[in-house]
Amino acid sequence: MQKITMLLLATLLAYSAGAQNSLKVIVKDSKTLLALNGASVFLNAGNGNNADSTGFAEINNIPNGKQSISFSFAGYETVTREFVFPLADKSVLTILMSASEEEMEEVIVQSTRTSRTIASTPARIETIDGEELDEKSNMRPANVSMLLHESTGLQVQQTSATSGNASIRVQGLDGKYTQLLKDGYPNYGNFASGLSILEIPPLDLKQVEVIKGPASTLYGGGAIAGVVNFISKSPQEKLEADLMFNQSHIGQTNVGGYVSQKKGKFGFSFLGLANFQKAYDVDKDDFSELPKSRNFTINSGLFLYPAESWKIMIGYSYTQGKNTGGDMTKLKGNGNAAHTYFEENNTKRHTATLEVDKKFKSGNQLKLKQSVGLFDRMITLPAYAFSGFNTNSFTDLSFLAKKKKHTFISGLNIVYDKFKHRKMLVLNAETFTSGIYMQDTWDITGGVILESGLRVDNMNFNSAGYSKNQTFVLPRFSALFKISDKVSSRIGGGLGYKTPTSFTEETERLQYQNLQSLNNVEAERSIGGTADINFKTKIFDGLAFSINQLFFYTRINKPLVLNTDAFGNYSFANASKAIASSGFETNLKFIYKEDLKLFVGYTYTHAKAGYLAGNQFLRLVPKNKLNLTLMYEKEDNFKLGLEGYFTDRQYLNNGTRTPSYWEFGFMAQKTFGKFSFFINFENFTDQRQSNYKTVFNPPHNNPSFDDIWNHTEGFVVNGGVKIKF
Repeated sequence: MQKITMLLLATLLAYSAGAQNSLKVIVKDSKTLLALNGASVFLNAGNGNNADSTGFAEINNIPNGKQSISFSFAGYETVTREFVFPLADKSVLTILMSASEEEMEEVIVQSTRTSRTIASTPARIETIDGEELDEKSNMRPANVSMLLHESTGLQVQQTSATSGNASIRVQGLDGKYTQLLKDGYPNYGNFASGLSILEIPPLDLKQVEVIKGPASTLYGGGAIAGVVNFISKSPQEKLEADLMFNQSHIGQTNVGGYVSQKKGKFGFSFLGLANFQKAYDVDKDDFSELPKSRNFTINSGLFLYPAESWKIMIGYSYTQGKNTGGDMTKLKGNGNAAHTYFEENNTKRHTATLEVDKKFKSGNQLKLKQSVGLFDRMITLPAYAFSGFNTNSFTDLSFLAKKKKHTFISGLNIVYDKFKHRKMLVLNAETFTSGIYMQDTWDITGGVILESGLRVDNMNFNSAGYSKNQTFVLPRFSALFKISDKVSSRIGGGLGYKTPTSFTEETERLQYQNLQSLNNVEAERSIGGTADINFKTKIFDGLAFSINQLFFYTRINKPLVLNTDAFGNYSFANASKAIASSGFETNLKFIYKEDLKLFVGYTYTHAKAGYLAGNQFLRLVPKNKLNLTLMYEKEDNFKLGLEGYFTDRQYLNNGTRTPSYWEFGFMAQKTFGKFSFFINFENFTDQRQSNYKTVFNPPHNNPSFDDIWNHTEGFVVNGGVKIKF
């Protein structure tokens, strides 16, 4: 009996061992043969894996017999293959996948620093790609304000009726809570945020990445509401050269060009852009809706490739601008005692960057990023001048390690920011922040990816007669669940903080007049999170449909609030009650045979400030917004676009409520070889604030201005030509 028992156990063990099969594959693009990093390989929901940076993936514990293995990747047709286990040939198999006609091309995101595809990134990141950038540059070649204004969940808030300055709000929160990055460098914070989005042209951008919700683990203070990262094009082997000319009927002229190429161990990129705007008074109230402006931008980069594993980038950008708005009689040189008001903004921005990238054979990566920004701005009014200089330095050293199922990044960075006023020393301020961070992305299975991170920052803040030192521990997590080929979901959350600053939307509207030094204040702190679910399918042959439903929540404790005293002086203090913003976004996409596309975006925002008496809704935040875009395009031939946007009622600072409104636009582009001609009818229904009431309030020589809640310039026609060499 004992011998029979031993024989049965041996047979069972042999069978069990034989049933533990494995499959090793390399997943590649069928045309380019490039590895598909993050491609899903799975037998069932609980047994699968993701391909690494070389396209390699392995599944273990596969039962004997015939089994179906699926291979999926965003933008590619799902491949299903049948295998009989145990395999006769146990060598590594190559699986080729073809790009789907209805899907976008593979998108590699940079904002998480892991160089993953957007389909395999647990953090929720929205990308605005080159095609959409090209369309929006037709509408507003000078800057990215139009691009961001028409994105779901984002709001471009104009802060000055005369200079046209604006900030970016994410999910209803003040622009100071949004971290603006250019290629990962945070050079647009505090005083340097002045006129920033009006100085970023779209001509040399490859894509824009938007993270909504807390992102302080990787980017530190300021990334409370989210991050907007503008990614520049990099030189390729093939020469890229573009020339653009644009003219509008309201007196704006734009001339620019971009060129880049990589040759051997060297590469370069160069952007030059000049923007000219005549002072424009649409409602004939004798005050400009658009300032007279002269702006110039140069972005240049030198790329060195001393070896296959090394990349060095040295960059320099320069922006100079002069914007003058106010009384049209004064601007025309005919000022008198009754016509004296003007507002002049003079800015100069120098930014130097250095990036050193070393890749090891193991797939690990060491990266050094260094930037120095110098920002000089002068605001001049008839009896007032504000002149300041901002110095910003950013240093980041990070190490990326890739293991079988883990992508681990750790690093340290140092941020130095100093503002110096040339006359009012009371506003001088200096911040020194040092931090360490770490983040792990764990491919648990082919359908579950978990990302967790931790950052520790020490901030030292000094102003006139006041200093503060604080330490912040900032955890963050996100998770991706690939429920099926058609359904996926992401959740994430974390903590954040915002360094105290005197430079906000409110103080910008005041031109910093009567502003007092920061005193006895501390950093604002936040907690927030997002959760979404994404579904995509084919309704019928040729028609693809997708929907993304996002829910968000952010709470900011001890918000820094601007107060005024009996003498008209303004100062900041931490409020005891919090700001809370919650809501949801719905994005629908219909694509018919790649030619006809319909996009629908809806945002619901419920944002309140507990410290406000009576009505606590945040000012200038519409509760409902709707974006509609219909595009028809024949590639390299023509494109037509019709857009409609609804903005709900908003509360103003005086407690009144604005009307809701619709706006519409139409654009067309026709391509003849290297030449593309475009025309754009922006806001052709002439929706503007002065249709309800003029923004300017008399008297002429000492005016006041209402909050900006609508367009100021109204209907605009512009057109031009793009030339690709």
